[in-house]
Amino acid sequence: MSDTRPRPVPDPHLTADALRRGLAGLVEGLPPNRAAQAVERLIANYRGETPTNAPVLRDRADVVAYAAYRMPATFEAVRSALRALRAAAPGWTPATHTDIGGGTGAASWAVAGEWRTTTTVLDWAEPALALGRELAESAGDAGPYGARWERARISGALRIDATDLVTVSYVLKELTGADRTAVVAEAARAASAVVVVEPGTPDGYERIIAARDLLVAAGMTIAAPCPHSGPCPIAPGTDWCHFSARVARSSLHRQVKGGSLGHEDEKFSYVVATRFPVAAAPARITRRPQIRKGLVLLDLCEGAGDLGRVNVTKRQGALYKEARDAVWGDAWPPPEED
Repeated sequence: MSDTRPRPVPDPHLTADALRRGLAGLVEGLPPNRAAQAVERLIANYRGETPTNAPVLRDRADVVAYAAYRMPATFEAVRSALRALRAAAPGWTPATHTDIGGGTGAASWAVAGEWRTTTTVLDWAEPALALGRELAESAGDAGPYGARWERARISGALRIDATDLVTVSYVLKELTGADRTAVVAEAARAASAVVVVEPGTPDGYERIIAARDLLVAAGMTIAAPCPHSGPCPIAPGTDWCHFSARVARSSLHRQVKGGSLGHEDEKFSYVVATRFPVAAAPARITRRPQIRKGLVLLDLCEGAGDLGRVNVTKRQGALYKEARDAVWGDAWPPPEED
Protein backbone atom coordinates (compact mmCIF):
# COMPACT_ATOMS: atom_id res chain seq x y z
CA MET A 1 0.00 0.00 0.00
CA SER A 2 1.39 3.44 -0.92
CA ASP A 3 2.29 5.98 1.73
CA THR A 4 -0.34 8.73 1.59
CA ARG A 5 1.11 10.87 4.36
CA PRO A 6 1.95 14.44 3.33
CA ARG A 7 5.63 14.85 2.64
CA PRO A 8 7.34 17.33 4.98
CA VAL A 9 8.71 20.51 3.41
CA PRO A 10 12.48 20.22 2.92
CA ASP A 11 14.68 22.53 4.96
CA PRO A 12 18.39 22.38 4.04
CA HIS A 13 19.50 24.00 7.29
CA LEU A 14 17.45 21.57 9.38
CA THR A 15 18.82 18.65 7.39
CA ALA A 16 22.45 19.77 7.75
CA ASP A 17 22.01 20.32 11.50
CA ALA A 18 20.40 16.90 11.94
CA LEU A 19 23.28 15.23 10.11
CA ARG A 20 25.90 16.99 12.25
CA ARG A 21 24.11 16.03 15.46
CA GLY A 22 23.67 12.45 14.36
CA LEU A 23 27.33 12.03 13.45
CA ALA A 24 28.50 13.69 16.66
CA GLY A 25 26.37 11.27 18.68
CA LEU A 26 27.87 8.27 16.88
CA VAL A 27 31.47 9.35 17.44
CA GLU A 28 30.87 9.81 21.17
CA GLY A 29 30.60 6.02 21.40
CA LEU A 30 34.08 5.41 19.99
CA PRO A 31 37.42 5.82 21.79
CA PRO A 32 39.09 8.90 20.20
CA ASN A 33 42.24 7.04 19.19
CA ARG A 34 40.21 4.24 17.61
CA ALA A 35 38.25 6.71 15.49
CA ALA A 36 41.37 8.58 14.34
CA GLN A 37 43.24 5.37 13.49
CA ALA A 38 40.30 4.04 11.50
CA VAL A 39 40.04 7.27 9.52
CA GLU A 40 43.77 7.31 8.73
CA ARG A 41 43.73 3.69 7.53
CA LEU A 42 40.62 4.19 5.44
CA ILE A 43 41.94 7.37 3.84
CA ALA A 44 45.12 5.52 2.85
CA ASN A 45 42.99 2.76 1.34
CA TYR A 46 40.79 5.16 -0.61
CA ARG A 47 43.83 7.05 -1.92
CA GLY A 48 45.28 3.86 -3.37
CA GLU A 49 45.53 3.50 -7.12
CA THR A 50 43.95 0.04 -7.35
CA PRO A 51 40.14 -0.09 -7.59
CA THR A 52 38.59 -2.05 -4.78
CA ASN A 53 36.55 -5.17 -5.51
CA ALA A 54 35.33 -5.67 -1.95
CA PRO A 55 33.81 -3.40 0.69
CA VAL A 56 36.39 -1.07 2.24
CA LEU A 57 34.23 -0.37 5.31
CA ARG A 58 34.53 -3.62 7.24
CA ASP A 59 32.72 -3.10 10.54
CA ARG A 60 30.75 -0.58 12.56
CA ALA A 61 33.83 1.15 13.99
CA ASP A 62 35.19 1.69 10.48
CA VAL A 63 31.86 2.98 9.26
CA VAL A 64 31.28 5.36 12.19
CA ALA A 65 34.76 6.84 11.91
CA TYR A 66 34.67 7.28 8.16
CA ALA A 67 31.08 8.57 8.14
CA ALA A 68 31.93 11.20 10.74
CA TYR A 69 34.98 12.23 8.75
CA ARG A 70 33.68 12.11 5.16
CA MET A 71 29.88 12.47 5.22
CA PRO A 72 29.88 16.26 5.86
CA ALA A 73 32.22 16.90 2.91
CA THR A 74 30.33 14.58 0.56
CA PHE A 75 27.04 16.14 1.69
CA GLU A 76 28.25 19.68 0.89
CA ALA A 77 29.75 18.72 -2.49
CA VAL A 78 26.60 16.91 -3.61
CA ARG A 79 24.42 19.72 -2.27
CA SER A 80 26.35 22.18 -4.47
CA ALA A 81 25.74 19.99 -7.52
CA LEU A 82 22.04 19.61 -6.70
CA ARG A 83 21.64 23.35 -6.35
CA ALA A 84 23.15 23.79 -9.80
CA LEU A 85 20.54 21.32 -11.06
CA ARG A 86 17.77 23.26 -9.33
CA ALA A 87 19.00 26.51 -10.87
CA ALA A 88 18.96 24.93 -14.35
CA ALA A 89 15.53 23.31 -13.86
CA PRO A 90 13.71 25.30 -11.14
CA GLY A 91 10.33 23.75 -11.90
CA TRP A 92 11.48 20.14 -11.75
CA THR A 93 10.84 18.05 -8.62
CA PRO A 94 12.01 14.43 -8.46
CA ALA A 95 9.65 11.98 -6.77
CA THR A 96 12.16 9.11 -6.65
CA HIS A 97 15.91 8.98 -6.12
CA THR A 98 18.47 6.18 -6.32
CA ASP A 99 21.84 6.66 -4.64
CA ILE A 100 24.33 4.28 -6.32
CA GLY A 101 27.16 3.30 -3.99
CA GLY A 102 25.61 5.58 -1.39
CA GLY A 103 27.14 3.91 1.67
CA THR A 104 25.89 5.72 4.74
CA GLY A 105 23.78 8.03 2.56
CA ALA A 106 25.53 11.41 2.39
CA ALA A 107 24.11 12.15 -1.08
CA SER A 108 20.66 11.10 0.08
CA TRP A 109 20.86 13.60 2.92
CA ALA A 110 21.79 16.29 0.39
CA VAL A 111 18.77 15.35 -1.73
CA ALA A 112 16.55 15.44 1.38
CA GLY A 113 17.56 19.05 1.98
CA GLU A 114 16.35 20.06 -1.49
CA TRP A 115 13.30 17.86 -2.17
CA ARG A 116 11.19 15.32 -0.31
CA THR A 117 12.07 12.49 -2.65
CA THR A 118 11.64 8.80 -1.88
CA THR A 119 15.19 7.44 -1.76
CA THR A 120 16.77 4.04 -2.35
CA VAL A 121 20.40 3.68 -1.26
CA LEU A 122 22.42 0.91 -2.91
CA ASP A 123 25.78 -0.27 -1.58
CA TRP A 124 27.70 -3.49 -1.15
CA ALA A 125 28.86 -2.78 2.45
CA GLU A 126 26.18 -3.93 4.87
CA PRO A 127 27.75 -2.10 7.88
CA ALA A 128 27.52 1.17 5.93
CA LEU A 129 23.90 0.56 5.00
CA ALA A 130 23.03 -0.32 8.60
CA LEU A 131 24.60 2.86 9.93
CA GLY A 132 22.96 4.93 7.22
CA ARG A 133 19.58 3.49 8.13
CA GLU A 134 20.22 4.25 11.82
CA LEU A 135 21.21 7.86 11.09
CA ALA A 136 18.22 8.46 8.84
CA GLU A 137 15.73 6.98 11.30
CA SER A 138 17.11 9.05 14.18
CA ALA A 139 16.64 12.26 12.16
CA GLY A 140 12.95 11.76 11.46
CA ASP A 141 11.58 14.21 8.90
CA ALA A 142 14.93 16.03 8.63
CA GLY A 143 16.67 13.02 7.07
CA PRO A 144 16.25 11.06 3.82
CA TYR A 145 12.56 10.59 3.11
CA GLY A 146 11.10 7.05 3.03
CA ALA A 147 14.59 5.65 2.51
CA ARG A 148 15.25 2.03 1.62
CA TRP A 149 18.74 0.65 2.21
CA GLU A 150 19.54 -2.23 -0.13
CA ARG A 151 22.66 -4.30 -0.55
CA ALA A 152 23.87 -4.41 -4.15
CA ARG A 153 27.20 -5.01 -5.79
CA ILE A 154 28.17 -1.82 -7.61
CA SER A 155 29.53 -3.29 -10.83
CA GLY A 156 28.79 -3.81 -14.48
CA ALA A 157 26.02 -6.21 -13.48
CA LEU A 158 24.06 -3.52 -11.61
CA ARG A 159 20.47 -2.95 -12.74
CA ILE A 160 18.20 -0.34 -11.18
CA ASP A 161 14.53 0.53 -11.55
CA ALA A 162 13.46 3.61 -13.48
CA THR A 163 13.83 6.67 -11.27
CA ASP A 164 13.73 10.44 -11.49
CA LEU A 165 17.17 11.15 -10.03
CA VAL A 166 20.36 9.11 -9.71
CA THR A 167 23.37 10.22 -7.68
CA VAL A 168 26.80 8.60 -8.01
CA SER A 169 29.10 10.34 -5.55
CA TYR A 170 32.73 9.47 -4.75
CA VAL A 171 32.17 5.97 -6.15
CA LEU A 172 33.80 5.71 -9.58
CA LYS A 173 37.40 5.47 -8.33
CA GLU A 174 36.47 2.30 -6.45
CA LEU A 175 35.47 0.58 -9.71
CA THR A 176 37.35 -0.89 -12.63
CA GLY A 177 37.22 1.04 -15.88
CA ALA A 178 34.69 -1.36 -17.38
CA ASP A 179 32.48 -1.17 -14.29
CA ARG A 180 32.62 2.64 -14.28
CA THR A 181 31.38 2.72 -17.85
CA ALA A 182 28.60 0.23 -17.16
CA VAL A 183 27.41 1.96 -13.97
CA VAL A 184 27.21 5.40 -15.62
CA ALA A 185 25.42 3.88 -18.63
CA GLU A 186 22.93 2.20 -16.32
CA ALA A 187 22.31 5.47 -14.49
CA ALA A 188 21.69 7.20 -17.83
CA ARG A 189 19.29 4.46 -18.92
CA ALA A 190 17.22 4.51 -15.74
CA ALA A 191 17.08 8.17 -14.72
CA SER A 192 15.64 11.49 -15.83
CA ALA A 193 18.56 13.28 -14.17
CA VAL A 194 22.02 12.01 -13.22
CA VAL A 195 24.44 13.70 -10.81
CA VAL A 196 28.01 12.39 -10.64
CA VAL A 197 30.49 13.81 -8.11
CA GLU A 198 34.17 12.93 -7.70
CA PRO A 199 37.14 14.44 -5.82
CA GLY A 200 38.40 17.71 -7.29
CA THR A 201 41.72 16.22 -8.38
CA PRO A 202 43.10 15.73 -11.89
CA ASP A 203 42.16 12.04 -11.88
CA GLY A 204 38.73 12.80 -10.37
CA TYR A 205 38.13 15.30 -13.18
CA GLU A 206 39.17 12.67 -15.76
CA ARG A 207 36.52 10.31 -14.39
CA ILE A 208 33.94 13.10 -14.53
CA ILE A 209 34.82 13.89 -18.15
CA ALA A 210 34.52 10.19 -19.05
CA ALA A 211 31.11 10.06 -17.33
CA ARG A 212 30.06 13.29 -19.06
CA ASP A 213 30.93 11.82 -22.45
CA LEU A 214 28.88 8.71 -21.67
CA LEU A 215 25.87 10.75 -20.54
CA VAL A 216 25.93 12.90 -23.68
CA ALA A 217 26.33 9.79 -25.86
CA ALA A 218 23.23 8.36 -24.14
CA GLY A 219 21.22 11.35 -25.35
CA MET A 220 21.27 13.43 -22.16
CA THR A 221 21.77 17.20 -21.92
CA ILE A 222 24.43 18.69 -19.65
CA ALA A 223 22.73 20.94 -17.10
CA ALA A 224 25.78 21.85 -14.97
CA PRO A 225 28.44 22.89 -14.39
CA CYS A 226 29.11 23.20 -18.13
CA PRO A 227 27.01 25.82 -19.95
CA HIS A 228 26.98 23.54 -23.02
CA SER A 229 26.92 19.86 -23.98
CA GLY A 230 29.83 20.09 -26.42
CA PRO A 231 33.38 18.87 -25.78
CA CYS A 232 35.17 20.23 -22.71
CA PRO A 233 37.43 23.10 -23.84
CA ILE A 234 40.21 22.16 -21.40
CA ALA A 235 43.06 20.47 -23.23
CA PRO A 236 43.72 17.07 -21.58
CA GLY A 237 46.56 17.24 -19.10
CA THR A 238 46.76 21.04 -18.98
CA ASP A 239 44.24 21.78 -16.23
CA TRP A 240 41.16 20.36 -14.57
CA CYS A 241 37.71 21.72 -13.77
CA HIS A 242 36.79 21.61 -10.09
CA PHE A 243 34.94 23.60 -7.47
CA SER A 244 34.95 24.15 -3.71
CA ALA A 245 32.43 23.73 -0.89
CA ARG A 246 32.89 25.01 2.66
CA VAL A 247 32.63 22.25 5.30
CA ALA A 248 32.35 22.75 9.06
CA ARG A 249 35.07 20.79 10.86
CA SER A 250 34.19 18.42 13.66
CA SER A 251 36.47 17.58 16.58
CA LEU A 252 37.39 14.37 14.74
CA HIS A 253 38.53 16.42 11.71
CA ARG A 254 40.75 18.55 13.91
CA GLN A 255 42.16 15.51 15.69
CA VAL A 256 43.06 13.68 12.47
CA LYS A 257 44.44 16.72 10.64
CA GLY A 258 46.01 18.38 13.64
CA GLY A 259 44.45 21.73 12.80
CA SER A 260 42.44 24.27 14.74
CA LEU A 261 40.33 25.90 12.02
CA GLY A 262 36.59 25.47 12.33
CA HIS A 263 36.18 24.76 8.63
CA GLU A 264 37.86 23.38 5.53
CA ASP A 265 37.16 23.50 1.81
CA GLU A 266 36.17 20.35 -0.05
CA LYS A 267 37.39 20.37 -3.65
CA PHE A 268 35.18 18.39 -6.02
CA SER A 269 34.37 17.88 -9.70
CA TYR A 270 30.87 17.09 -10.90
CA VAL A 271 28.51 16.75 -13.82
CA VAL A 272 24.71 16.96 -13.99
CA ALA A 273 22.82 15.64 -17.03
CA THR A 274 19.08 15.45 -17.74
CA ARG A 275 16.51 14.06 -20.17
CA PHE A 276 14.30 17.13 -19.85
CA PRO A 277 14.84 20.74 -20.98
CA VAL A 278 17.07 22.90 -18.81
CA ALA A 279 18.18 26.51 -18.80
CA ALA A 280 21.92 26.05 -18.53
CA ALA A 281 24.01 28.92 -17.20
CA PRO A 282 25.20 31.40 -19.87
CA ALA A 283 28.69 30.84 -18.43
CA ARG A 284 30.23 29.35 -15.27
CA ILE A 285 32.90 30.89 -13.05
CA THR A 286 35.72 28.32 -12.99
CA ARG A 287 38.17 29.97 -10.57
CA ARG A 288 37.99 32.16 -7.51
CA PRO A 289 37.18 35.69 -8.68
CA GLN A 290 40.20 37.98 -8.51
CA ILE A 291 39.26 41.26 -6.89
CA ARG A 292 41.42 44.27 -7.67
CA LYS A 293 40.91 47.95 -6.96
CA GLY A 294 37.86 48.86 -9.02
CA LEU A 295 38.08 45.63 -11.01
CA VAL A 296 36.99 41.99 -10.77
CA LEU A 297 38.52 39.31 -13.04
CA LEU A 298 36.30 36.31 -13.76
CA ASP A 299 37.56 33.13 -15.45
CA LEU A 300 34.67 31.52 -17.31
CA CYS A 301 33.58 28.45 -19.20
CA GLU A 302 31.27 29.96 -21.79
CA GLY A 303 28.13 28.76 -23.52
CA ALA A 304 29.84 28.65 -26.90
CA GLY A 305 32.16 25.97 -25.53
CA ASP A 306 35.20 28.19 -24.96
CA LEU A 307 37.22 29.33 -21.97
CA GLY A 308 37.38 33.08 -21.41
CA ARG A 309 37.97 35.89 -18.96
CA VAL A 310 35.91 39.00 -18.38
CA ASN A 311 36.96 42.16 -16.57
CA VAL A 312 34.12 43.79 -14.66
CA THR A 313 34.91 47.35 -13.67
CA LYS A 314 33.43 49.71 -11.14
CA ARG A 315 31.99 51.77 -14.00
CA GLN A 316 29.60 48.88 -14.71
CA GLY A 317 27.66 49.70 -11.56
CA ALA A 318 25.28 46.93 -10.47
CA LEU A 319 27.13 44.29 -12.49
CA TYR A 320 30.36 45.21 -10.68
CA LYS A 321 28.63 44.68 -7.33
CA GLU A 322 27.39 41.30 -8.54
CA ALA A 323 30.93 40.39 -9.62
CA ARG A 324 32.34 41.31 -6.21
CA ASP A 325 29.74 39.08 -4.55
CA ALA A 326 30.20 36.19 -7.01
CA VAL A 327 31.91 33.01 -5.89
CA TRP A 328 33.70 30.17 -7.62
CA GLY A 329 31.14 27.94 -9.35
CA ASP A 330 28.44 30.58 -9.80
CA ALA A 331 26.62 31.12 -13.07
CA TRP A 332 27.57 34.32 -14.88
CA PRO A 333 26.02 36.72 -15.40
CA PRO A 334 23.67 36.24 -12.45
CA PRO A 335 20.03 35.66 -13.34
CA GLU A 336 17.83 38.71 -13.32
CA GLU A 337 15.37 38.92 -10.45
CA ASP A 338 11.68 39.00 -11.31
